[in-house]
Amino acid sequence: MSICLPRRKFMTLLGGAVAWPPVARAQQPKMPVVGYRNPGSPEAFANLVTAFRKGLSETGYIEGRNVAIEFRWAHNQFDRLPELAADLVRRQVTVIVATAAAAAALAAKAATATIPIVFSTGSDPVATGLVTSLNRPGGNITGFTGMSVELIGKQLGLLHEAVPGATRVAALVNPATLVVESAVAGVKAAASAAGLQIDVLTASTSREIDAAFAGIAQNRAAALLVVSDALFISRRVQLVTLAVKHTVPVIYAFRDDAEAGGLMSYGPSITDVHRQVGLYTGRILKGEKPADLPVMQPTKFEFVINLQTARTLGFDVPVTLLARADEVIE
Repeated sequence: MSICLPRRKFMTLLGGAVAWPPVARAQQPKMPVVGYRNPGSPEAFANLVTAFRKGLSETGYIEGRNVAIEFRWAHNQFDRLPELAADLVRRQVTVIVATAAAAAALAAKAATATIPIVFSTGSDPVATGLVTSLNRPGGNITGFTGMSVELIGKQLGLLHEAVPGATRVAALVNPATLVVESAVAGVKAAASAAGLQIDVLTASTSREIDAAFAGIAQNRAAALLVVSDALFISRRVQLVTLAVKHTVPVIYAFRDDAEAGGLMSYGPSITDVHRQVGLYTGRILKGEKPADLPVMQPTKFEFVINLQTARTLGFDVPVTLLARADEVIE
């Protein structure tokens, strides 16, 4: 037996059926959002963001497909870091990533005790108060340390080997960094051990970097060590250009500096560190807790020499150094 419904009632039922799919879509899980904060600029850190995305993808997260990334750049205005952290907390992001400086991570930690935080910093995260220990970071924060202060002695030693006749060298540090005191102490200790006179120069702006190189020439320092810092990553081109202009042999912390025209670099693979930050972020998105993820130290270090820059400077790199380099850029 067939049942006939009035046309109006039939259309009402049909309309209800058509309305079901949007309701179902509304109940789908919300896409997680990663808040990425950096004290520098997107142009200077573009390759590191690419490495971060690669790490995320290795855990199954692809930006725009199943995860969103909110970027916040301070453009070397460190006083903006707390404001940027607070903005991400108001945005209720799923994870905060704070890279390139302890100040960025500390601002994030001060802004939230609940949202997970993954950091990368060149300083000791225990000494700066980021975590209670490397193996058991505790709370809502974990990440990676680049050991920038610990590597100063090695970098200065390589610089002395490159310029064996030098008796006076210079070191450039950013006085605005949280680890400036330990960095200066490390530089002086390394110079004393090598029997070198050391001029510690400071710069926190582009103009002060110009003035620092003028000071190198005035004091007749034979070479320069640039201590790792987010500012100097952002000013990489300026540093390399000034080194060539003043004919100063310089050692930097990262291979990107040598690839950009710096004479030498020694330090951890910063791209690998950012890939690892992406991996940790993905693991936290999958449900792991920061307190259970130990703070990692770099395991891959790179010594790079740019022979093209050496020729431009009229500088002969000792054969012994060339033999020890992980890469020689022709």
